[in-house]
Amino acid sequence: MNHRLVYLLNVGQRRLQRWTQARTSAGGVTASQAGLLFFLEKNNGALMGEAAAALDLGAPGISGLADRMERLGLIDRKPDGVDRRSWRLWLTVEGRSAFKRSRAGLTELNARLTEGFSESEIEVVARWLTSLQDKFPVSDAD
Repeated sequence: MNHRLVYLLNVGQRRLQRWTQARTSAGGVTASQAGLLFFLEKNNGALMGEAAAALDLGAPGISGLADRMERLGLIDRKPDGVDRRSWRLWLTVEGRSAFKRSRAGLTELNARLTEGFSESEIEVVARWLTSLQDKFPVSDAD
């Protein structure tokens, strides 16, 4: 059976991205920014390298994301107390507010994503999507 998984995954990702971008333009944050907000909510003061690994970003990607979010007042970037070459990322008051808005938006998004599917079907989809990280590790892309 030919399910065209790569095609369906790409089209689904683009549609999901357009849907979330439409909501971002109404005053929210981007999906990448929300990802960092969610990570920092649980790991406030994390090293930039830790945040990069959690978000599957390289050094230039996390640096650019941190630059943009710092300019927006969502995070503060401060040198590490032990290794002055390393930087730590901290949520600001505005960053915490943006996190709360993003979490509310994620509730709506997850409801749309799971609508019409049973819990067991969603478990299979989640397991399949998670397996992509093991089947295609970052080290294979280099």
